[in-house]
Amino acid sequence: MIAHFLKLEWKQFFRSSYFGKSIALKIVMALFALYMLASFLMVGIGAYFIIEDKYPTTDPLFFVNGLIIYVLIGDLIFRYLMHKLPVLNIKPFLNLPVKKEKLVHFILVKSAASFFNIMPLFFYVPFSVVLMNQGYSVLGVLGWLFLMFTLVLSTNYINFLINKSKYAFAVMAAILAMLFFANKYQLINVSEVFAPVFQSVYNFPVLSLIGVVLLVSLYYVNFIFLKEKVYLDDAIKNKEEVAMASNLSFVDKLGDVSPFIKNDIRQIWRNKRTKTVFLMSFLFLFYGVIFFGREMYQEKMPAILVFAAVFVTGGFTLNYGQFIPAWDSEYYNMIMSQNIRYRTFLESKWYLMVVVTVTLYLLSIPYAYFYGLDIFLIITAGAIFNIGFNSLFLLFAGSFNRKRIDLNRSGFSNYQGTSATQFLIIIPVMGIPMLLFAIFKNFVSFNAGVLSIAIVGILALAFKNHLMNFIEKRYIKSKYAAIHAFSQKS
Repeated sequence: MIAHFLKLEWKQFFRSSYFGKSIALKIVMALFALYMLASFLMVGIGAYFIIEDKYPTTDPLFFVNGLIIYVLIGDLIFRYLMHKLPVLNIKPFLNLPVKKEKLVHFILVKSAASFFNIMPLFFYVPFSVVLMNQGYSVLGVLGWLFLMFTLVLSTNYINFLINKSKYAFAVMAAILAMLFFANKYQLINVSEVFAPVFQSVYNFPVLSLIGVVLLVSLYYVNFIFLKEKVYLDDAIKNKEEVAMASNLSFVDKLGDVSPFIKNDIRQIWRNKRTKTVFLMSFLFLFYGVIFFGREMYQEKMPAILVFAAVFVTGGFTLNYGQFIPAWDSEYYNMIMSQNIRYRTFLESKWYLMVVVTVTLYLLSIPYAYFYGLDIFLIITAGAIFNIGFNSLFLLFAGSFNRKRIDLNRSGFSNYQGTSATQFLIIIPVMGIPMLLFAIFKNFVSFNAGVLSIAIVGILALAFKNHLMNFIEKRYIKSKYAAIHAFSQKS
């Protein structure tokens, strides 16, 4: 029966109406996936020697064990935001002599083959091989590796349970932040607390069976939960929801654009894909931690700091703005039939991007304390560039969007709304500030490089009305082409 399900899944994949249309994009995503796997593989091979070189007095395995708690929580957050849970169209099977248990088992087993479960193994397996080659106990390393494998699968099944919760992201992010800052300010040494826990599995390999108990328990809980949902009545009855009305009266001060902004706010919070984009923008706020403070980037590749700075405050603008107006594709016909100025519709999107960018900028102020004034100046320039240039450019680029979006689908492995436009716009929105900074820093000074980025943003703001008039004309010119394109369903 499992083989038959797999055969049906295979046919569904290749017979779908969107397969041929998005095959080029699938190839690009496959190449990106191979790049990620190769990166994890290289890190797994080199991690032991890098740790040994940087921290000669520390056991590399003990060092990695001290970071695993961060990895597990971070993995859960990433899965919550990006992992598209596997589904099986069960309606055709519910009136057939197919046991519900088999349907549920297939869904749960299918989820184990996820890319999210395979990717961590490209670090753990080579790292374990290096440990054994360096004289570590083979039995101890295998026990540790087995525990890591069961923990990866366990996070997969935890994601099943928390994926629909509105509060899971906030709780996980809060826990991760508390651990990070508690360790940063030496309230507790997180590594010294958790490293011995995972190290004990290496010392006593039999403890790896704890992972099996956890995995089996989570699988059973998910099995019971999903089995209760697999009934014909649940499959065919209409979904009833109570609409939660939000006042949002504070938006009224913005005038004519306020009804559209209210609609966008509700749209973002009520739909999975837009909510993912919104929450991910706050994760991009920590993007600078990867680059800021590294001497390699400050001395040899300072333009990369600009790349990070633009992302810190522009996570929402870049990810939300590139799909305007496709976010409204499901009811675009209705909007265009109303007696409203196109300019008002576009202004609402601009205000939304600007407000979130300013919010992210205010939240980025701690970077000034941790990494110094120079880094914060780059972030400030990046924020001005995002508010001025990027927001307007993304509105202009949106006039070329012709792909509709299903808002209820997950953001990961979901290519709806994606076209060549999304790849081309990366060049100006990221390339221009990096190029400006590199030129003025090398030929004038660091401050001149930062100032050049800010000036471009300020000039864009100064000519905003003229630019918006031009963008509005472009949208009006392509109005009916967009209506026709958004009316096409896959």
